[in-house]
Amino acid sequence: MIMAARSLAPLTALDSPLWGPSFVDDDMRELVSADAFVDACVTTEAALARAQARLGIIPKEAAEGISAAAETLELDRERLAHETAVVGYPILPLVEQMSAACGPAGKHLHWGATTQDIMDTATVLQLRGGLDLIERRLDAVRDALATLARDHRDTVMAGRTHLQHALPVTFGWKAAVWLSALDRHKERLAQVRPRLLVVQFSGASGTLASLGDRGLEVQAELAAELDLGVPDITWHAMRDGVAEAVQLMALIGGSLGKIACDVSVMMTTEVGEVSEPFARHRGASSTMPQKQNPISCELILAAARLMRNHATTMLDAMIHDFERATGPWHLEWSAVPEGFALASGALAQAEFLLSGLQVRPDAMARNLASTRGLIVAEAVMMALAPHTGRTEAHDIVYRCCRAAIAGDTTLLEALAQDDEVTAHLDRARLETLTAPENYLGTAGEMVDRLLSQR
Repeated sequence: MIMAARSLAPLTALDSPLWGPSFVDDDMRELVSADAFVDACVTTEAALARAQARLGIIPKEAAEGISAAAETLELDRERLAHETAVVGYPILPLVEQMSAACGPAGKHLHWGATTQDIMDTATVLQLRGGLDLIERRLDAVRDALATLARDHRDTVMAGRTHLQHALPVTFGWKAAVWLSALDRHKERLAQVRPRLLVVQFSGASGTLASLGDRGLEVQAELAAELDLGVPDITWHAMRDGVAEAVQLMALIGGSLGKIACDVSVMMTTEVGEVSEPFARHRGASSTMPQKQNPISCELILAAARLMRNHATTMLDAMIHDFERATGPWHLEWSAVPEGFALASGALAQAEFLLSGLQVRPDAMARNLASTRGLIVAEAVMMALAPHTGRTEAHDIVYRCCRAAIAGDTTLLEALAQDDEVTAHLDRARLETLTAPENYLGTAGEMVDRLLSQR
């Protein structure tokens, strides 16, 4: 049953007037919208006509007429929607409207092309703009993290493993670790471009038979017209390039999700080491006036999980039957725009979060001291090991840790009362060993090394 075209009510969180602005960057919404896709199809059709005219395949006057009509074309969007529902794809209905607008030149429109040529190339044009925007947003988040890493290079805090105190780190080091993943994503963005940003023009079954021996010339000229690369061979049934782009969005989402997870836990009342930027009523509760909930973190975490779903969908979309598939391509119509939309929104939330993150070194110091020196037990063990052997040193320090916990005292005092410790390490040495700021390893050097590469 073909449903009549009508105005569609917002359905998903991305389209919702309530949730949409929180999940999607406005600029990306414009880039990957359905209207933008149709405009990219029109651009591709006009570019094809100009390319073919330069090669003498269609008259120059026809290309001029098609290009002129494309610039002023006012589509009947309702008719296009209805006819797309009937046909299953928008290109035939689009070509009919364009052809009518072109007058006599219209008979040369869509020459030698097939529906997927136009749709795939239009998608690539959208993704080129999408990658540019993602890169700009990513750079803004990287800049915010670099500032945190630099400003807090020496801000000592508790490192945590399995949600327990592990060894001391610095907050600047933690921010630099977060940054390192986004730096790698910056590299991946550059690497994916030549694989993804190539023209699709291969004809009905991918052999360009409709253009005889001129097909590859047209393909190359169209690529040049659109400033895209030329593929080595037909790719319309091999979707790894498009899938890779969505996988990259999911990778970016995963890294942002890691940051949001850490920040949200650090925001808990009992920890209180950081908080999201203050904005009136942001994160407020309808009944508890004291609340400041981690709203940006929550949105980033949700977006990361949704992006993962789209990445999985794209793996299914790669499995095409023969030279044009019966269904997998359709999965991209959801996964590609939504994957990029979610990535843009998560980056916007991350930029807001990290550029204004409120860092509380006093709370970090308080939490670091809460275990009364136990967090640097390894430092004592490693100092004792040359004298006793590592295994025995571990057992001795373990015993002292248990004594400190049972006696509600500091590790220093427990160590100072153990004869097997004091036989090798005096009080002054123990005081140095149990100061967390003295057991940071090369954290500062790692921060400096990462930042020096920017």
